[in-house]
Amino acid sequence: MPAVTAATTRHTVLVVEDDPSIRTLLTSALRAAGYGVVAAGTGREALSEAEGRTPDLIVLDVMLPDTDGFTVTRKLRAGGIYTPVLFLTARTEVEDRIIGLSSGGDDYVTKPFHVQEVLLRIRAILRRSAGPATAPPAERPPLCYADLTLDHEAHEVRRAGQPVPLSPTEFRLLACLMAQPGKVLEKQQILQTVWHHDFAGDTRIVDTYIKNLRKKIDRAGPLLVHTVRGVGYCLRLPRDEPS
Repeated sequence: MPAVTAATTRHTVLVVEDDPSIRTLLTSALRAAGYGVVAAGTGREALSEAEGRTPDLIVLDVMLPDTDGFTVTRKLRAGGIYTPVLFLTARTEVEDRIIGLSSGGDDYVTKPFHVQEVLLRIRAILRRSAGPATAPPAERPPLCYADLTLDHEAHEVRRAGQPVPLSPTEFRLLACLMAQPGKVLEKQQILQTVWHHDFAGDTRIVDTYIKNLRKKIDRAGPLLVHTVRGVGYCLRLPRDEPS
């Protein structure tokens, strides 16, 4: 098992798994790696623990006895809880992965899995969520475009002065677009920047997240998130169409 480090002792992970053997395996491995661990066996327990303990990350089984992990994640997001979620499931179809990630999840591991893979995914998600630990504030100034602002340090987005609640993945996606306004970013480039791996090369997860982001960002005011068919997406003000 990995050695305990100062980096992991700051984090608490909520493990939601109805299979006692898998739950014990994961909780033991996480504690050996230096994480604080809270365990739950149902969706109802997961919601209660997530709301009461505010873990840094949730490892969430998709198939639970009282509900499914996708529904749990949607309820958390609807309640304003944006704790990163790593799904565990026996489902291997790409469509299932897209459903899970579009519900507000951050990554996906299929069963049977290797514990080391789960630990690596957890570290990657926590690293992405926290941003560069050693970067001074001056190196991460707020991003601004039109009436849209993104503050890395406060992890806050505002449109026309009004707060826009985003999940950690939506926040990174918007930051990716705002870092290069007016430039068309290819879907594969967005995958590498936001997710750091390619989900077996399937770019539909980008389409799904863009759709979710657009609903929140462009709900009021001029459309800023634009699709460039056959290429990717960009952040820009609307262009006047020829009459």
